Amino acid sequence: MARLEKFSDIWARACERKGGPAVVKSMLPDTLDIDEISQYTDAQLLSVMSKRVFQSGFVWRVVDNKWPAYEKAFFGFEPMKVLMLSPDQIQQRATDPELIRHQKKTQAIVDNAYMIQHINQEHGSFAEFIAHWPSDDITGLWQVLKKRGTRLGGNTGPYFLRAIGKDTFLLSQDVQAYLTGHNVVDAGFTSQTALRQTQAAFNHWQQESGMSLAQISRTISLGVGDNRV
Repeated sequence: MARLEKFSDIWARACERKGGPAVVKSMLPDTLDIDEISQYTDAQLLSVMSKRVFQSGFVWRVVDNKWPAYEKAFFGFEPMKVLMLSPDQIQQRATDPELIRHQKKTQAIVDNAYMIQHINQEHGSFAEFIAHWPSDDITGLWQVLKKRGTRLGGNTGPYFLRAIGKDTFLLSQDVQAYLTGHNVVDAGFTSQTALRQTQAAFNHWQQESGMSLAQISRTISLGVGDNRV
């Protein structure tokens, strides 16, 4: 792995491309603290998680427009109520024209309700489990979501975390292009080696800059390629 570029240089490049520090700062995402994330209910988390699952590979606007119907069909995403659905009821929802016809993504709502319940049993609170996970091992949390949940691999799990305010970087196309082009990683991004190398780089930049992982990730994306954030 090559020597890391200074974050000050990454920042300067983004400012040059986007019109100055004030503009870049206005484009940086906010994150929530531990206490704020801990306040989420299981239903809120399952709703956001399920929405991100459906948005993967779909036009996000279509999913947004249909989400009120999902909230009604899945009882406000209360996990215990979702888990009471029979196979026939799940199938009906997977073929409902008011919703999105996708069997596997519909089943993922139920599977992820099980995951939330199991983590609650183990740790007392799914929200607190997420809230207290250390940012310097955020890829470890990605792996938990991928292994224990359904359809939460790739960027879906990280997008879910970003949506609820948990500090995480994203491996967008531009961030991947930067990491590859600067030899920060020397393996495929689905590998444990690449995730360790990426986490180490972001930890270094966070210590250097004092910025959140999410802000560092956004700054990188604003300085390269097509600015896919």
